[in-house]
Amino acid sequence: MILPVQETLRAHVARLLATLYSLDGDAAPAIVLEYPPTRELGDLGSPVAFELARRLRKSPRAIAQEIAAAFGSLEGVREVAAAPNGYINFFLERRAFLLDRLAPEPPPHLAAGERRGPGKAIVEHTAINPNKAAHIGHLRNSALGDTLVRVLRFRGVPVEVQNYIDDTGVQVADVVVGVRVLEQKSLDEIREIAGRTQFDCYCWDLYARVTDWYGEDKERLAVRAKTLHDIEHGGNDNAAIAAFIADRIVRCHLRTMARMNVDYDLLTWEGDILRLKFWAQAFDVLKAKGAVYLRTEGRLAGCWVMPIQEDLDAHQDTESAEEDAEEREKVIVRSNGVVTYVGKDIAYQFWKLGLLGRDFQYRVFAERPHGPLWATCSSNGVEDHPLFGGAAYVYNVIDVRQSYLQKLLKQALMAVGHPEGAERSHHFSYEMVALSHGTARELGYAPPPDSEESKRPFVEVSGRKGLGVKADDLLDTMIRKAGGEVAKRNAELGDDETQRIASQIAIAATRYFLIKFSRGKVIAFDLDEALSFEGESGPYVQYAVVRANRIFRNLKQRDGLDEAGLLGALADVPAGELTGEHGGHELWGLVLEASRLDEIVEQVIRSLEFSVLAKYAFTLAQAFNGYYNLPPARSSILNEERDAVRRWRAAGVLYVRNQLTRALNLMGIDVPPVM
Repeated sequence: MILPVQETLRAHVARLLATLYSLDGDAAPAIVLEYPPTRELGDLGSPVAFELARRLRKSPRAIAQEIAAAFGSLEGVREVAAAPNGYINFFLERRAFLLDRLAPEPPPHLAAGERRGPGKAIVEHTAINPNKAAHIGHLRNSALGDTLVRVLRFRGVPVEVQNYIDDTGVQVADVVVGVRVLEQKSLDEIREIAGRTQFDCYCWDLYARVTDWYGEDKERLAVRAKTLHDIEHGGNDNAAIAAFIADRIVRCHLRTMARMNVDYDLLTWEGDILRLKFWAQAFDVLKAKGAVYLRTEGRLAGCWVMPIQEDLDAHQDTESAEEDAEEREKVIVRSNGVVTYVGKDIAYQFWKLGLLGRDFQYRVFAERPHGPLWATCSSNGVEDHPLFGGAAYVYNVIDVRQSYLQKLLKQALMAVGHPEGAERSHHFSYEMVALSHGTARELGYAPPPDSEESKRPFVEVSGRKGLGVKADDLLDTMIRKAGGEVAKRNAELGDDETQRIASQIAIAATRYFLIKFSRGKVIAFDLDEALSFEGESGPYVQYAVVRANRIFRNLKQRDGLDEAGLLGALADVPAGELTGEHGGHELWGLVLEASRLDEIVEQVIRSLEFSVLAKYAFTLAQAFNGYYNLPPARSSILNEERDAVRRWRAAGVLYVRNQLTRALNLMGIDVPPVM
C-alpha cells in the first residue's frame, strides 16, 4: 500500500519547510505528491517548489535543490533529486518496499486502514419493495451499496448494513388486491401457491395485472386505499396476507442477492416503525420545533405538511398561485391520518443517527454460516442482540429519482436542531439501468421495429407494467453464456465445476458492468460487453489473476517450488531485477502501480465514484498482461534460469496478483480456478 509512504513523506517535507523557511501551521503549503511519467525520473514527485516560488522570491528549481540538499535520510526513501524543471523527485527503497508488502504479518504502518472518525457507518441499500421479483435496476443498487460497504471496511470503518423492507406500502397493497380481488384466494391458498411456484415471479405477473385493472376503472383505486389502511392498522385478513407475501418475497430477494455476493446485517421493516410509534415520536418533535404544521384550507386541508426550502423547490413546475403555494409544502401526514413514506423515512433517519430516543426489538430472520441475519420486530424480540442504529454517519443508496426526498430528510434534521445529523447524512444516488437493443432482443424484450422505443439508444423497462428483466433471469442467462465459454476452453471439467466457474464469471461480469460507469450515467446493460474476456470487463480482470495463479501452479508442479519457497530467502537475494540494474523498470513499475490500491480506495470514498476502482483494476490487469507478454528474457518466470531474477519476478507478480484479488474482492468478485 502506498498511503503510509505518502503520509510519512509529507510529514518529513513539512518539517523541512518549517526548518528551512519557517513555514508551518497555516503558512505551510499543501504538499502534493504525484507520479513522475517514468520510473527513471522517480517513484513519487512533488511540485511544492512551484507553490513556494512567489512567496520565497526564488525559482522553483532553486527551492527544489535546497529541499533536496536538506532532505537527509528517511526510512523507505533511497534518494531525493531536484529535477531541472523544479520538481522534487523521490526514489523509494524498492527491496524493502516489496518485502514489507509480502510479509505474512505486514509492519504496523501497513496494517489494515486506520479507522475514519468516531463510531460506525450505516449503509442502507437494496430496499426492494417486497411485492415481486427483483429486476436489473435493483442489481445496480445492491452492487453499488455492497461495494461501498467493502471499501469502507477496507479502510477500517465499522459498517452496519441495512436493507429497508417497505412491507406496508402501496406496492404490497396492490399484490394483496391481486390475490384477494382478482384471484379470489385465501391466505391458505396463497401459502399453497407460494410453496409450488417461484412466488416472486408469480407476484411479478400479478402486479402488472393489478396495474392494468386499476387503469380500466379509476374508481377501483378505492380498493387499494382500503387495503392499504387495513395493512397499516393490522389485525385483519388483508394485513395477514400482506405480512406473508412480504416475508416470502424478501426471502426470494435475499436468495437473488446472495448470488451477487451481497449480504446484510439487519432487515428493517417499515411496519415496525409504525407499530412502535417511531413516527409518533418524530412527529411530536417536528411539531414542537415548528417543522410541520396543519393545513386548514385549500387542496391540502387536513394534512400535516413540511414547508419546502427554496433550493428544494427550484425544480417544481406550477400552473397557478395556489398550486405554487401548495407545491412548496410536502405532505407528511394525509388528511385521513395515513403517514406518507416521507414521514416514515424521517423517523427512520432519526433512528439511524441515534436521535429518536427509541429502539426496535430484534429477532433472528435467518441463520447463516457466518452468523444470524437480524430483523426488526415490534414484540417478542430477543434480549441478546447486536447494537443497531446510532451511527456516526449514514449512507442511503437510493436512485437519483429520490434526491428530493433525501434533501427533505436533511431539511427535517436541520429544522429540529440537528445540523450535524444533516451533515452526516449522505445520499448515494445513481441513475437507472436500461438494456442495449441487442440484449433486449436476446432476452425477449425488443420493442416493435417501427415503434418510438426502437429509435431510442436503449430499451427502458418498467416493473409496474411487467416489462423488464428479472434479476434471476438475467443472471441465469449470463451463467449459461459463460458456461458455454468455460466448457469450450476447459473440456476436462465436470458439469458441476463448469457451472460453479460460470457463475463466478457471470457475477463478475454483472457487478463490474454495473459499477464501471459513473453512477450519474444511465447505463444500457449489454450481455456480450459485460461477459467479454477482452476489454474493460470483470472477466478480463479475473483472467489476469487466473493467469498469475497458473504461473505459480506450474512452478510448484514442475519444480516443487511453492510461494513460500520462492520468497523464503528473498531478503538476501540480489535485487537487480527490481532495482533496474538489469536495464528495465517494468517489474518495479508494476509493483508500484499495484501498491496504489489504498490510494484509489481513498479517492472512491471521497467521491463515492466506484468507476474509479473499476478502472484501476482494469488498468492494473492490463499492465500485468503487458508485462506477461514482454519478451521472455524480460519477464519470464517459468523459463528464467537465473535464480535471483526468477525469485524477484515471482515476488513482483505475487504482489500484483494479491492486489488484483483485493481489488476484485472490493467489487464483490471471486476468482475462479480456471477460465
